[in-house]
Amino acid sequence: MSTFTVSATLGHPVHREQSAQFDLLVDTGASYLLLSPEIVDRLGLETRIERRVMLASGERVVYRLGDVYIAFNGEEHTTTFLAGPPGSRALFGAYALELFGLAVDPVTQRLFPVPALL
Repeated sequence: MSTFTVSATLGHPVHREQSAQFDLLVDTGASYLLLSPEIVDRLGLETRIERRVMLASGERVVYRLGDVYIAFNGEEHTTTFLAGPPGSRALFGAYALELFGLAVDPVTQRLFPVPALL
């Protein structure tokens, strides 16, 4: 499957003035948004708990979990993110894609709207 990035505004869920635009790698294999510690610090985001996760390599690690504001494609939401290791690439995972009602077309490398499933 091909990979591509999209640009979205990320910010503090309460203090929206603490926001900036970032490129996110679209990754349907990732559950959550993944943000580097550099982004977490820049936006003043808090992490409240630890979450055990399994990487694509099969390695099991523990990352901190918190909430982030995200504006994309004309919509704004607050969603959950994982704080990855230093220098990690920001990922737009499956939960966030579903929150925005989007699916991935890997051939054209674009996102398109889909109805939510109940």
